[in-house]
Amino acid sequence: MKKISKINLKQSLDKKTYKKKLEILQCEMLNIEQFLFNEKIGLILAFEGMDAAGKGGAIKRLTAHMDPRGYVVHPISAPQPHELRYNYMHRFWRKIPQHGQIAIFDRSWYGRVLVERIEGFATEDEWKRAYAEINNFEQLLTDGSYIILKFWIHVDKDEQLKRFEERAANPYKSWKLTDEDWRNRAKFDLYEEAADEMFEKTDSEQAPWILVPGNDKLYARIQVLEETIAHIKKELKRRGKRLTNVIECPSIEAVKENTKTKNMAESEN
Repeated sequence: MKKISKINLKQSLDKKTYKKKLEILQCEMLNIEQFLFNEKIGLILAFEGMDAAGKGGAIKRLTAHMDPRGYVVHPISAPQPHELRYNYMHRFWRKIPQHGQIAIFDRSWYGRVLVERIEGFATEDEWKRAYAEINNFEQLLTDGSYIILKFWIHVDKDEQLKRFEERAANPYKSWKLTDEDWRNRAKFDLYEEAADEMFEKTDSEQAPWILVPGNDKLYARIQVLEETIAHIKKELKRRGKRLTNVIECPSIEAVKENTKTKNMAESEN
């Protein structure tokens, strides 16, 4: 069973290895984007996790070299007044990508069993019922022409506080920090409890949860890329398809050789 207590937050990655892996994985994501477009298969990625865990940074690296015409990032916040006139899932159905397109959700439909549950924005009957509604929603999509993967990026309390303080002191990042973030921090343990129940009731083979240790941002970004690529390949195989190269990506050996050549050239200069 997937639980936050089982996440190894000591996982880390050195910057040199990070850069090598990043170049290869970002190229693979571009190749996947083109392949999914040609095959008319939609990809849906949902990101959840503690505030300041690094969701935005992971999404940024995931999409860095992808064709911007092929994906959209949906930042999800509280529903607008007109959205409250419909069923809870209505606003998410409206954001489902076309076949062959990619939709990335920064926060998602899981808000009902997380923030809405904890802050009392949903009744107990509503958030308990939501587990089945969410599973049905994802089942309908994965039974069709969609691939779904869900990430929970986690940091501990000390790392979160450190990042909050860094944001508060940085004029280029202070806009990211809100009073709501501080309020949520006070309920850190409640969010962990709700997340564990969420994993238990909504983790499935076709739409799994991936729990990512986020104390080291470099490690988290690489794991998100690796897990995304691995799950897409698995789902394509299940559907009788094999990922082929639309574009040629460098191998780890080629990246190492390029780095070696570049370093030699710089030392000579």
